[in-house]
Amino acid sequence: MTLTKANIIECIRDDLGLPRKKSADVLETFLEIIKRSMENGDDILISGFGKFCVNEKRARRGRNPATGDDMMLEQRKVITFKCSQVLRKRMNQE
Repeated sequence: MTLTKANIIECIRDDLGLPRKKSADVLETFLEIIKRSMENGDDILISGFGKFCVNEKRARRGRNPATGDDMMLEQRKVITFKCSQVLRKRMNQE
């Protein structure tokens, strides 16, 4: 099962006893803080969970899979995630 924003809002509501609207505001504020930080190129470290890193990919040659034509892919930023040891152990029940 996929965890959605609606599921997270319900969990916040149940765990903290906040109204649904307030729970949604808490989650949206949290996500906006993360988005702003990543837009600025900052990494996000959440202890016990993991680290989201903003990495730069250089321009490179690629191929259009539909036509097979060569093309240049532009430089871009990508986000990677590395889970913490705590989360890894918890997932694998070590």
